[in-house]
Amino acid sequence: MQTNQGRVTKDGIRIYEQADFAGMHAAGRLAAQILDDIAAHVVPGQSTAEIDRIITQMVDDAGATSATIGYKGYQHASCISINHVVCHGIPSDKLLKDGDIVNIDVTVIVDGWFGDTSRMYVAGKLSRKAERLIQVTHDALMKGIEVAKPGNTFGDIGHAIQVYAESQRMSVVRDFCGHGLGRVFHSPPNVLHYGRAGTGAVLEEGMFFTIEPMINLGRPETKVLADDWTAVTRDKSLSAQFEHSIGITANGAEIFTMSPAGKFHPTYG
Repeated sequence: MQTNQGRVTKDGIRIYEQADFAGMHAAGRLAAQILDDIAAHVVPGQSTAEIDRIITQMVDDAGATSATIGYKGYQHASCISINHVVCHGIPSDKLLKDGDIVNIDVTVIVDGWFGDTSRMYVAGKLSRKAERLIQVTHDALMKGIEVAKPGNTFGDIGHAIQVYAESQRMSVVRDFCGHGLGRVFHSPPNVLHYGRAGTGAVLEEGMFFTIEPMINLGRPETKVLADDWTAVTRDKSLSAQFEHSIGITANGAEIFTMSPAGKFHPTYG
């Protein structure tokens, strides 16, 4: 199907033009730069509300727009998820403690393009089990990206992530997934982080989407708290997440949200 913004597949997935990659790189680069710059503020004694305030200022200073402020009533420029919070943690007066692991998720709009990324941080000293969880989650994301190429399927991405995470005796969250994006925040496809190889829509050059696995040290089940946003592990086990926005190229994938300073993994130092 043709539209005035390019082709849409039978699965409802938009195929973008080569010229559109530049817009996604610009938006992704800003989101990644913000996550680079916030790292110094993720320390014991800091409140997540203050971290979000700084992020909001960074978005404003860049002349960009936060995609999350006002989204379905959400009022913050970031989601900040601590320890057993899987995703969509709401910034608050809660103070970070030594050893807390933290996911910060930011989405910005630059010239109409959406840049969406999240990564893990640690406040203070990282415990051995948390370090291993973070490493496995990071590597699971990268294994998903490795198989993101034309001719493969979305099931191949989920399968690669699931097989790796479960081989490390960890579990993949089923209740949340990646998504298409571009000039909209969320669009087809749903990018599952588990599944069977060879199933699902076939990847084509020009598809833009996120891969954002959430991996738990315990069981995969989650529940959403009374605020209707915060998702936590049902068994209170630690959870970690990394997210990149990517575009499918002729022979693989381009990552739009690479860390300019190489700080995507919290042990970069």
